[in-house]
Amino acid sequence: MNHLDFILDTKAVTDDGLIEGIAAGYGNIDAGGDVIVPGALNRSLKGRKSVPMLMFHDQTRPAGVWTEFAESREGLIVKGQLSLSSQSGQEAHGLVRDGAIGGLSIGYRTIREQLVGKTRQLLELSLYEVSLVTIPMNERAVITSVKSILEDGRLPTLREFEHFLREAGFSKSQATAIAGKGLVPLFRSESGSNSSDFLSALMAQIRA
Repeated sequence: MNHLDFILDTKAVTDDGLIEGIAAGYGNIDAGGDVIVPGALNRSLKGRKSVPMLMFHDQTRPAGVWTEFAESREGLIVKGQLSLSSQSGQEAHGLVRDGAIGGLSIGYRTIREQLVGKTRQLLELSLYEVSLVTIPMNERAVITSVKSILEDGRLPTLREFEHFLREAGFSKSQATAIAGKGLVPLFRSESGSNSSDFLSALMAQIRA
């Protein structure tokens, strides 16, 4: 399953847990060079009454349900209800209101695509879920966090590395899988490795 992420306005949630945002923005090229074509999710949403609302793409942390979907110039607008009777729903409500959660992220599978220059146009997607994430998943956020440690003349620990990935919006399983590639131990064992080498390898792992 792949992910694409979008900014969530913190004003988009009410006291009673109604929430609204753009789950799929059109025309914006993400850090990986992908762009969603308008209508790419229409077939997947046809006839569906709801889509799961998760915390950080974690299927064990449902926070509510998305029940309304509408096309706009900007993208696919989703409206839903946070489950305030659940711990995850209450947590999500507070975090969104406080501004600690700032993005929506769709979990999807690509059905049809085409390459235009260096941009991959996503023509049809199968939507699995829409998650609330701390910040929209962005490799630059991970790189920035790692750089702050590298500038101190050391490499991140495995725990720090996994934490950065989780904070950037990756699920626990994804962060564990990427960290489990052995990137940090590998560079600790290789003499002559530098910050540039580490960052290049890190970006390769994130994009894999």
